[in-house]
Amino acid sequence: MLAIIGAMDEEIELLLADLRGREDLTFPGVTLHRGALDGVPVLLTRGGIGKVNAAMTTTYLLTQGATRVIFTGVAGGVHPELRVGDIVVSTDLVQHDVDVTPLGYEVGTVPGELPAWPADPHLRAVALEAARDVEGVRVLDGRVASGDQFIASREGVQRLWTRFGAACAEMEGAAVAQVCAKAGVPFVVIRSVSDTADHDAKVDYREFMPLVARHAKQVVRGMLARLAAPAV
Repeated sequence: MLAIIGAMDEEIELLLADLRGREDLTFPGVTLHRGALDGVPVLLTRGGIGKVNAAMTTTYLLTQGATRVIFTGVAGGVHPELRVGDIVVSTDLVQHDVDVTPLGYEVGTVPGELPAWPADPHLRAVALEAARDVEGVRVLDGRVASGDQFIASREGVQRLWTRFGAACAEMEGAAVAQVCAKAGVPFVVIRSVSDTADHDAKVDYREFMPLVARHAKQVVRGMLARLAAPAV
């Protein structure tokens, strides 16, 4: 069973409109939508904003039989070559707002956990193929930095670029990655750049949200087609 998560309604509404045989599963704070997209059985959900919401939602998905997880949505671009509309496919994910340095840990390291959570190689390759079908955008595979902060300053972007080598910044992906890694479930995070995270991000974000939502839909549908295709 493939699970697809978006943080906000706008990030899943185009996919939800195409879901066939929809069944809504309600849990405290989360509603999962079971059905089929392009003939592929899926669980689709809005996970909510922030790492706690993302971790809770991912846990519900795994208890309902999810064996692969795709997180899709928007992010602020950090890599200097990224522009609005471009797409980042995760190589790995870090929690940039974790700081236990007084105990000797590197910034971003959760004690007892991996310093970064690597995405599944197969899902990553499929996501890259599907993303490259989107016309007029740059597709980059790179590190996704997650934190419960909206990064909207040049200083913040520079910190994520120099300290973590992040390609983009968002607020949920690393929590999804951490839960999936603990359960041994393959995952990948796909982010469309809605702003460059270093200037007037609020304006960019709201203006370009419909565009990046369409890109997210196209990439997910492209992945479904490839994942459903028989091996040759």
